[in-house]
Amino acid sequence: MSEIPAKATESDGPSGDATAADAPAGDEPNADVPIVGVPVDDVPVDDVPVDETWQSNPPGSIYDYIKVASFSIGADGLVDQWSVRAERLFGVAARDAVGKDPIEAFVPPELRAGGHRKMAEILDGREWTGVVPFRLPEDVLAPEGPPGGPAGRRAGGERGAGGLEGIAEVYVMPTVTEEGERAAVCIVVDVRVLRQIETDLAASQAIFGQSPFGFLLFGPDLKVQRANRRFAAVFGGGTEDQRGRTVHDYLPRHEADRMAAALKRVLETGDSVTDMQIVGPAPGSNDRRHWSINLYRVHSGSGRPIGVAGLGTDVTRRHAAAREAAHARRNLALLNEAGARIGNSLDLETTARELLDVAVPGFCDLASVDLYQGLLAGDETPPGLADGSADLRRVAFASAVADAPFPDGSAPIDVGAVHRFAFTSPCADALRAARPRLVTGADDESASRLTKGLVQSTLAVPMVAHDTVVGLAQFSRTKGSEPFGERDRALAVELAARAAVCIDNARLYRREHERALILQRSLLPPGDPEASGLDIACRYLPGNAATEVGGDWFDVIELPGHRTALVVGDVMGRGLRAAVAMGELRTAVRTLALLDLEPAEVLSALDEIARGLGNPAGPQQATRGARKAADADLSEVYLATCVYAVYDAVTRRCTFANAGHLPPVLVEPGETALMLDVPPGMPLGVGGEPFEDVEVELPEGALLALYTDGLVESRDHPLDEGLNAFVRALNDAPTALEDACDHVLNTLDTHHGEDDIALLMARVEGLPTEHVGDWTLPRDLKSVGRARELACDQLRAWDLERLCDTAELLVSELVTNALRYGDGDIRLRLLLDRTLVCEVWDASFVQPRRRRARDTDEGGRGLQLVGLLSAAWGSRRTPRGKTVWFELALPDGDTEPMDAAEALLSLF
Repeated sequence: MSEIPAKATESDGPSGDATAADAPAGDEPNADVPIVGVPVDDVPVDDVPVDETWQSNPPGSIYDYIKVASFSIGADGLVDQWSVRAERLFGVAARDAVGKDPIEAFVPPELRAGGHRKMAEILDGREWTGVVPFRLPEDVLAPEGPPGGPAGRRAGGERGAGGLEGIAEVYVMPTVTEEGERAAVCIVVDVRVLRQIETDLAASQAIFGQSPFGFLLFGPDLKVQRANRRFAAVFGGGTEDQRGRTVHDYLPRHEADRMAAALKRVLETGDSVTDMQIVGPAPGSNDRRHWSINLYRVHSGSGRPIGVAGLGTDVTRRHAAAREAAHARRNLALLNEAGARIGNSLDLETTARELLDVAVPGFCDLASVDLYQGLLAGDETPPGLADGSADLRRVAFASAVADAPFPDGSAPIDVGAVHRFAFTSPCADALRAARPRLVTGADDESASRLTKGLVQSTLAVPMVAHDTVVGLAQFSRTKGSEPFGERDRALAVELAARAAVCIDNARLYRREHERALILQRSLLPPGDPEASGLDIACRYLPGNAATEVGGDWFDVIELPGHRTALVVGDVMGRGLRAAVAMGELRTAVRTLALLDLEPAEVLSALDEIARGLGNPAGPQQATRGARKAADADLSEVYLATCVYAVYDAVTRRCTFANAGHLPPVLVEPGETALMLDVPPGMPLGVGGEPFEDVEVELPEGALLALYTDGLVESRDHPLDEGLNAFVRALNDAPTALEDACDHVLNTLDTHHGEDDIALLMARVEGLPTEHVGDWTLPRDLKSVGRARELACDQLRAWDLERLCDTAELLVSELVTNALRYGDGDIRLRLLLDRTLVCEVWDASFVQPRRRRARDTDEGGRGLQLVGLLSAAWGSRRTPRGKTVWFELALPDGDTEPMDAAEALLSLF
């Protein structure tokens, strides 16, 4: 470590004429190094109380801030005295310092030669002052105390690899012992503390001299001790002129008393004061000035309170700007309230009332909203919009002076009344120009109606949304209120514009909701569905006006052989798209059902259709492997749940297939309701997973319920809770099916309006055994005659002899075809319900195909004859072949069935 240069001074003595320039040159520059000495004391360093060392001086002394220690050097150049302060400053006990050569003990080896020469000069009577680097060996250091203790803070030093290293400023004064020998006394100061004081003084000077704010320092007597130039510039005079003044010399009496009380409180408690507002005139002016004052207590190095510091900022312009912006802030607050309160519903009248709730009485005393009647009725362009005199309907009115009388002819229009403004009226002019109009009594005679009685002025503001005027808002203030200004006009326009957008959105939503509801209802089965072997009741409840139309649907489809398909589904999503998707799926279900496929096959085909609904390329391109990234933005995912059931009235067996829908619920006679275990499968539109068929035999009188999730789920009722409540409601349901539907809807929470509700309930009424004729015939030509005989005998037993000729002919044709083109035994079955159905079964999978025979053909007219004489006919596949069937309407007594001979001749 190199030496920091030192300065030496002469003293009266034998060597008093020596100077620093006469010091001998050494191997190192400035080799004269002062010696750090240590007096001896047997008292351990840590046992000395802090108050006895650093706080023994009067409060406020310079020694509160700097650390000073002393030691002495005897005539032999060894330390003979080591003070307690030296012990604490250096961390070396007296017993380890006394009797040591300070040069050999504390000076680095490379500086010791110069140190010995300097020691000789000092003992020769030379005074010396300098900053000296030093190192204390480990074997002379006092034991280290706890972190932050004295052993870690000595003379600005830091503990290095070989001991304590640091820098100390040393002042050496020669002395003479009692024996007349020369010695020396050394005063040591902590350099680190001195440099910190220099930094603090520079910072303090910067605050007082360069701060753009007024700064004052009050003493314990609350008089000014110091002020900066900024403060003096505001109140006049120089900085020295402010000394000794009090706050009463600057402020009016009431403000000065308040300021003095605050200063006293800060001085006594130490609690700071922030942003204290003071008002007073500036010197030489009567203008009122506003200051923001911050006060805090200041302390000496020992922690003793010595005064209060005050920082003052002139905020006069801020107050002026605040007053100027007060009106604007009130308007913004009104706009914020409007943003929070207007448009919370999609109802036109409610939105208009929300606008008036904001405007009255915060903005005006009376207000009204008129909307075009044509727009409310669904017309896109209302008639008379160009001249502003079309029919309008008053949808809302509010008044803060509702009890005040109105002169004749000036009473407000009733809410709900349809009216129109005169062509020359200010309101019609505002509608024509789509600009606000301020109406006062001095405008013209047409404006007098708006300003009669209590009304002082009226702002007629057109309500414009998406470049379309939807109506007019009128804001009126009574006499005695502040008249409307430009800012009020701008605020009224903004309020009306916000309300107009919300009203137009509500109007568009109402129109779409009504159209979607009409579309959805048109796609549902009309009237009360009928089915063979089932008593059916159904209910459909749309969501409320605040929710969009959903995609719930149900259907009852009559199938051949007195079978019935029951369908309930729910398209995920809302709005017109969901209703359209529901219509497409319902149409597809009916088409697939007429193909007489198994329920699982119907859902598989329906899944492919659902996957193709949102794909522009169609179902073939909607598969996972064929979807392209380029069409991702054009595709739309349609998902739906559906349960499809086919009930056979003859066998009372019902086959279910489920695509992610809620399970059906069955209530058998005398039993509690239970949910059928039908595998749910994946929703339609997901793809990739097959569906399963589950066949259940339904006892006579059993109740079957199919439903959508809106019936059993809402925000307040989770799905499990709703299903349990539905099962309990079915257990307590009355016998009559219509009453059972009403009981379920009244028992459950069906008025939440969050989703559509579809409920389909069917009571099992199987086809009686006596209404079924079933025979098996061998593959023999005689079976044709036998079939005719069996059919005629059964019809006579049913008292349907009028149908014998037609039925005999058609049965003969179907059995003949089964013999010619089919395989295996032939089965003949007659079913009597609302119609007569005849079925012929065989083991061949080849479906009959109807064709038109030429005039010269001898055959090929059998199926044409069946189609001509029957009400309907067809064929379907069965697990063991096919079934060809025809249906005949039962005679009603007024109409005669078509003559078979005439029908046969008509084919030629």
